[in-house]
Amino acid sequence: MTLNLRAAFLLLLVAVMAAGCHTPKQDKSLDETLSQYESMVRWSEWDGAVGFVAPDFLEKHPITRLDVDRLRLFRVTNYTVRSGTPIDGGEGFVQVVEIRMYNKNRAVEQVVMDQQEWRWDAVGERWMLHSGLPDVTRRY
Repeated sequence: MTLNLRAAFLLLLVAVMAAGCHTPKQDKSLDETLSQYESMVRWSEWDGAVGFVAPDFLEKHPITRLDVDRLRLFRVTNYTVRSGTPIDGGEGFVQVVEIRMYNKNRAVEQVVMDQQEWRWDAVGERWMLHSGLPDVTRRY
């Protein structure tokens, strides 16, 4: 995503979220969290990306070593935010991201549409991912 497009998206995000019932700290934290998570995914730092996933989501949907090893077969070539929408009065945020990933074993690129659901954790005062890591087994 180009710098101008990213800046415009973040401005739009802040404006839309300002209408919700949340604090400026949550807005700043969401921007920082999305940026940090994007960096982890762009650099294929899957172990670090797991740290963004909410513990209660992990209880119901554990991320196995096989899941992470499967992701390691890929190198992320592009990460493009397609849409972002606040939900639940600003206590949640849904973001759809197109991730292009190069399969090192098969020498092909595949596209993964990753619908991320982020929720504000008031106790930990941070945004947590409630949708898991990108699913490279899904076909689009």
